[in-house]
Amino acid sequence: MTAVIDKPVREPRWWQAPPRPTWEEEPSKAGLAGKGLALTLACLAILFPLWIVVVTSLSSRKTIDEVGGLVMVPKGITFIAYKELLSGGQVTRAAIVSILVTLIGTAFSMTVSVLCAYGLSRPGSLAHRWILMILLATMFFSAGLIPTYLLVQTLGLTDSYLALILPSAVSVFNILVLRGFFTGISQELVDSARIDGAGDFRILWQIIMPLSRAVIAVITLFYAVGYWSAWFNASLYLNDQDMMPLQNVMIQLVQKQEAPVGLGQAIKTGQLSGLAVQMAVMVMALLPVAVLSPFVQRHFKKGMLTGAVKG
Repeated sequence: MTAVIDKPVREPRWWQAPPRPTWEEEPSKAGLAGKGLALTLACLAILFPLWIVVVTSLSSRKTIDEVGGLVMVPKGITFIAYKELLSGGQVTRAAIVSILVTLIGTAFSMTVSVLCAYGLSRPGSLAHRWILMILLATMFFSAGLIPTYLLVQTLGLTDSYLALILPSAVSVFNILVLRGFFTGISQELVDSARIDGAGDFRILWQIIMPLSRAVIAVITLFYAVGYWSAWFNASLYLNDQDMMPLQNVMIQLVQKQEAPVGLGQAIKTGQLSGLAVQMAVMVMALLPVAVLSPFVQRHFKKGMLTGAVKG
């Protein structure tokens, strides 16, 4: 008998095709180094402007005048800008308005969206297919700005905080994501609850919502960020400056329009730098989103992808 000698398996050369797909190959050291460098540069590109904004907001007028603008290296840290902003005035009032509008608006939007999504996810609900088609049509066609303004004016919502909530209270995209997640929940759980005598509201509250914590957390964050960052509705429907939310006051300060009375006097007397005030308002506007996002981050993959795929 002739002995069979196994030939050694040679590694493929760099110009040869790999024996398996590229995404299944172990990353090379150069690839890992390149990814690390790219991520580092991306993080620096995001964090460096934020660092400048925060440091400038904490700098004294003397430090800002010495560098001639934005401050990159902290020197002479002071909280006078935040103290003046929160000492009671237009900025403090605007921050309270933004907080209340965000809390009330998010609660209202989530209530309407969850109820609508649950009704559309039940196969036996009345005219759910027609309602779904109508909602989908609104994603591609809208009446426009002028009819929307006339509607708000006709309803008597101008110069009212309801004008900051109702025109943008519901997002069809968020309803579709919630509906997709609700549809993926086992129908046997719902049927067993009905056998035990549970109604729709009890099923929604005790079964559907506890199983949908991930997608509800994500959609809640979407609505909250939308209300907190909104400025267009206020500039369109509000004429009273005392009713303006924080974002509109920030725009006025950044564009160097008329500053609040207390801040204007502090800036004119040299006690406070106008640039530090602008940066401090920016930090105040960014802080809630920056604080809340990490707590919801772990729900993004499960909430958004599952809700979108199972629609």
